[in-house]
Amino acid sequence: MKVGACFIPHITSSPPCHVLKLISSVLDIFLIISMAQLSRSLLLIILSSLFFISSIVEPAFARRFRSRAYIEASCRATRYPALCVQYLSSYANTDETIQSPEQLAQIALSVSLYRAWRTRAYMLEVEKELEASKDVDYPAVKDCLAQISDSVNQLSQSIRELHRLGHEPVGDDFFWHISNVESWVSAALTDASFCLDELPGRNIGKLKATIKGKVLNVAQATSNALALFHRYAAKYYKAASVAKRP
Repeated sequence: MKVGACFIPHITSSPPCHVLKLISSVLDIFLIISMAQLSRSLLLIILSSLFFISSIVEPAFARRFRSRAYIEASCRATRYPALCVQYLSSYANTDETIQSPEQLAQIALSVSLYRAWRTRAYMLEVEKELEASKDVDYPAVKDCLAQISDSVNQLSQSIRELHRLGHEPVGDDFFWHISNVESWVSAALTDASFCLDELPGRNIGKLKATIKGKVLNVAQATSNALALFHRYAAKYYKAASVAKRP
């Protein structure tokens, strides 16, 4: 480890560079004071400050590291793992440690809803322009927009339903809520796929290609969210199955 240059080979869990520099500076002060033979009380204050810095920064760094590792491991079970990590990893920098399937399902559904909402907003503007110019692509874009709007509504419902799960004891009603979430997210994915069907072929114009890329992004994010929710629900289905055994 070379603190001055902040070069830390093969150590992925080390504190951030600025923390190492700060600790190094405090140690330098400690050595200077020791050489000057100042009072023990002052040395104790400096050592306490060093400990305080480490106790605050290191847990935060470790928390982010654990969250990131959990996200990467969970995303391997999705159909689009690279996209999954890309969209969810930013949540590893929050104050809350992400270590449960429920947390990840909530985040993934929120990300999917956000992508769908942004895509719908873009398509609303495009639809107005195409309608005004009586463009030949207007009918296809209009139909696609209707499908994405349905996806937004279904994803919104699924997030509200997942929130209710957190306040529901495990039982028949609990599994009914799970079924609702699965149905709505599946429907949102189907609608996004139908939207893509409205924009067939490879040799399409720039506008259609842009819309198709955005909708494909929504479909992939929703597919990942559904996979992560299935992972969350699976533990309850498994527990219920074991409980029913004679």
